[in-house]
Formats: sequence, structure tokens, C-alpha cells
Amino acid sequence: MPSQRRVNRGPAAAARNRAAILAAARTVLAEDGIDASLAKIARTAEVGSGSLYRHFPTRESLAMAVFADQIHELEELGARSESTLDDVLDLVIAQLPVSAALISSLTPAPTLSATDPDPGLSAIGDRLSALLAAKLATPETRGTIHPDTTAEQLFLAIAMVAALLTTTAPALRPAVAVQCREILLRGLRYRSVGDTPTS
Repeated sequence: MPSQRRVNRGPAAAARNRAAILAAARTVLAEDGIDASLAKIARTAEVGSGSLYRHFPTRESLAMAVFADQIHELEELGARSESTLDDVLDLVIAQLPVSAALISSLTPAPTLSATDPDPGLSAIGDRLSALLAAKLATPETRGTIHPDTTAEQLFLAIAMVAALLTTTAPALRPAVAVQCREILLRGLRYRSVGDTPTS
């Protein structure tokens, strides 16, 4: 049986190769977790291993790039005037099967962490915290989330779900993430008819 031919995009198409690798990494990381085979990612992206390593010399650098790409998507969603915190949380939960291992290594306060996370990873986490805080700032962007909720509490809740997903079989992570979302939002939303938003 002939081997599958890889797409040769040429040296001028480095950006397309990088995008293909990141897209493939999302798929494979969601399927296999943080220890996913880099060779499998290269095959899925239809690039050679050499191309993958030129863009991402280590597994960590590739995982960080995927995480940064996801945060960029969240920031784009958050920048839309009609989007609310509910929308942002929905996307965070949808992304967790891929980014769980990275998010679970972050905490909203240094004193909660046994080890200091990578500075680059912390910077990405800070961007997520800033986005959550911005959406909590006004009743219009807060959505159905209770006004007493803080960005630190949200981040901690997300990190708790992420930690659970790291011990869940990859194939089950999307379904477990959805269940966690329902439990999480029940606790964060208004609790009664009289419990209304405040500015």
C-alpha cells in the first residue's frame, strides 16, 4: 500500500504550515492528551516532522502556541459588543479538552500553586483573567452570572474543571466538559427570581 503523500507547501508557505500544524495539534491533543505523538500531529497536518520542529522545537512550545491561539479566539469573542460572559465561558469549556493540562497548571494566585508556572504560560493565563474581569465589569457584559462573582473565582472554577479533565479519558473529555459546564453555571447564575443583576 503506498504511503500517504504529504502536502508540499513550499518554503514561502511557512505561515500556512504553521496554521496547519496548530489545527492538527488541536485535534490530536483533544484525542490523545498532552502526551500526544508529535509524529501523529505532523501526519494529521500533512507536513514533515522537520517542518513541525522548525516551527515548534519542543512539545511544550507547540502546546503553548495552541493555548495562545485559543486565548486569541476568546479575546476576539470578548471584543464583540454583543458578547457576554456566558458566551466566553461556553467557548472556554469547549476549548478545555485541548487546553486542560495547561490551564490546570495555572492558579489565580501564586500562593495556591506548589510550583511556579512557566512565565509564558502565566502571561497567557493573565490574558484570560483580564478577559474574565472585563466581562464581569458591567451588567450588560456579565450576562446571567451573579454580580458577586470575581474573576479569580471564575479562573479557579475553570482550573478545577481542567484538572478533572486531565484525569479523564480523552474520548470522554468533551462530554464531561459539557456536564461540568452545567454544574458550574448553576452555581454562578442568579439563584432566584428576586436575585436580579445589580450595577
